[in-house]
Amino acid sequence: MKIDIHVHSCYSTDSETKMEDAVYCAVREGIRVLCFTDHIDWDYPVDGLSFDFDVAKYEAEICRLRQQYKGKIDLLMGVELGMQKHLGPRYEKLLKDYAFDFAIGSQHLVDKQDPYYPETFEGKSDEEVFRRYFEELYEDIKAFHAFDSLGHLDYIVRYGKSGSRYYSYRAFADIIDEILKLLVRYNIALECNTCGLRKRLGFPNPHPDVLKRYRELGGTLVTIGSDAHKTRFLGYRFDTALEILKQCGYTHYVYYVKRSPKFVRIR
Repeated sequence: MKIDIHVHSCYSTDSETKMEDAVYCAVREGIRVLCFTDHIDWDYPVDGLSFDFDVAKYEAEICRLRQQYKGKIDLLMGVELGMQKHLGPRYEKLLKDYAFDFAIGSQHLVDKQDPYYPETFEGKSDEEVFRRYFEELYEDIKAFHAFDSLGHLDYIVRYGKSGSRYYSYRAFADIIDEILKLLVRYNIALECNTCGLRKRLGFPNPHPDVLKRYRELGGTLVTIGSDAHKTRFLGYRFDTALEILKQCGYTHYVYYVKRSPKFVRIR
């Protein structure tokens, strides 16, 4: 059963995909469970850009599509929250006020800059920016951990000046281990995000060594998501993701309904 629980639609500022187009294509591709996880990144620091949406309207459209495609696909309502320490209380209220099935916590900033923009790396080595990103991620999870899965843990590597050349789990094991220990402590899943494979990193986010280390530290909850912003990337290379998880020692992955994990055996 193919399940994709990290998907974006036009409710995300960085996507133009209509929800119904995504659902139609997911059914065609044999995806049985689809969760929309559109971006809410409050206090996003780039002028002229805002990552927010009308949650009531979002919920109503998902409910409509659930009825329209009933029996063909299970549609879930999720959200991807851009973490910053001071936003924790606001995000906790958001998650209480609406009936989300699933919440991803993601680090999209480092020192209040988006690494998507090259200026983040100006005058700094990739290693310096990577380490600062992980340090900030650790502090943000300590401050806010009321989410279900940590999205694309080593997202920062997608934008390094030298790609993944200067990145490995071993090089940052001290701080990555501390992040993983927080996930285990707070019973938060670790996402295997296949976008890294299409970004030509050669691995999903996070690297398989990180996925393996999470299991060694006692982590048992892993989710799989394509991070698709376009319909052609729905379920992208999930066969590869499942094989990686199997090699890392996992027997199951999970998806969430009403914020509760549902286990799926890896075959």
